[in-house]
Amino acid sequence: MLNLILLQDLAVEGQQQNQWSFWVMMILIFVVFYFFMIRPQTKRQKEIQKQRENMKKGDKVVTAGGIYGEIKEVQDTTFIITIAKDVTIKVNKESVYADAADVAAEEKK
Repeated sequence: MLNLILLQDLAVEGQQQNQWSFWVMMILIFVVFYFFMIRPQTKRQKEIQKQRENMKKGDKVVTAGGIYGEIKEVQDTTFIITIAKDVTIKVNKESVYADAADVAAEEKK
């Protein structure tokens, strides 16, 4: 009888330890996921947003569709981009990125 009571007490302690270690592992997984996945992505998004805010007339850009051009006019939410002589398009600011050649040149400085 005494052995049965002791075994039950050990089983309850083992379950409590398993629950505790489960939560510790879940927290560790979340922390690793945050530092290796979420944080770098938000940092990159902030850099892109800052880059878009600093774009001005005359900057060379690439649209999300792969169209290369030069900014002719900056509006609140859009850019007017010249893609060829006398050919302009109006695009949303969110779909415009700095020209890769310009970014590489800035990194070398």
